Amino acid sequence: MATMKLGKLQEVDIRKLWSHEQYDFSEWLSKSENLELLNEAIGLTLSEVEKEVYVGAYRCDLVGTDETTGDKVIIENQLEMSNHDHLGKIITYASGLDAKVVVWIVKEAREEHRSAIEWLNNNTPEKLSFFLIEIHAYQIGDSLCAPKFEVVEKPNGFIKNAKTQSSGSGDYNKSQGERIEFWTRFNEILVERGKPFNVRKATTDHWYDIAIGTSDAHVSLTLVNKEGYVGIELYISDNKDLFDKLYAQKEEIENKLGLVPDWQRLDGKKASRVLYRMSGLDFDDHSNYDSLMNEMIDKAVLFSNVFKKYV
Repeated sequence: MATMKLGKLQEVDIRKLWSHEQYDFSEWLSKSENLELLNEAIGLTLSEVEKEVYVGAYRCDLVGTDETTGDKVIIENQLEMSNHDHLGKIITYASGLDAKVVVWIVKEAREEHRSAIEWLNNNTPEKLSFFLIEIHAYQIGDSLCAPKFEVVEKPNGFIKNAKTQSSGSGDYNKSQGERIEFWTRFNEILVERGKPFNVRKATTDHWYDIAIGTSDAHVSLTLVNKEGYVGIELYISDNKDLFDKLYAQKEEIENKLGLVPDWQRLDGKKASRVLYRMSGLDFDDHSNYDSLMNEMIDKAVLFSNVFKKYV
């Protein structure tokens, strides 16, 4: 039997790829296809960012908005070992821009800065998230260089939830515990299936949002335990004209879905939705969770693929 010849993975000095943080790396990262690499690494849904945004006398490298949550995201790039100067900058930028997600990308993270980001994640409100990421690049032989984001520190939702409950600001009840257990397993299955859409952080929320390329609408998965179902829906935050446009094509859309969802214009409210219900949710019986979650993923991908063509 012939011996297979294999190449050797070698790390490339990132300064040979991007010599300048602002003019090279930030410019590269601002492209949608490269932002998607970052999205995949940390579960964001950024589609575009603004470069060099002023915060007082300083400038933040990149600023964007997460499509599914509406949260402001700041990205600070440092193609060298992390330092105190940039740690101070990300806090200044987060405060000045009222950001909810802070991403610090470095060539190499010092241990004291790993500890600082971990401390910030564990001691700030749940809605505020800090990421410390190392950027590396690799190649095999004379192949093209492949960049890779390696997450060093990220938010720990369980710690933040525990601190929220212990502070008296809320009760960590059975429903909340069941939701975070559900979404944790859901994320595991999503990864096993090759991440057909971006993984979101498991939380106590009853919803899980999926971006479809527009700020006007997104696909949302919802847990309604009292009525024993999960919902797959197109959620339109504030655009009745868009709902009416879709409703005018209702028959065509339903044929492509192969489903008959509930079209809810919700007059008198800002939001509208197109909701499909799947029975089988029971927080007291997890025996069908894997099959239920796989079907949820199938339907979510279906909703995304169909409605992307209309919104």
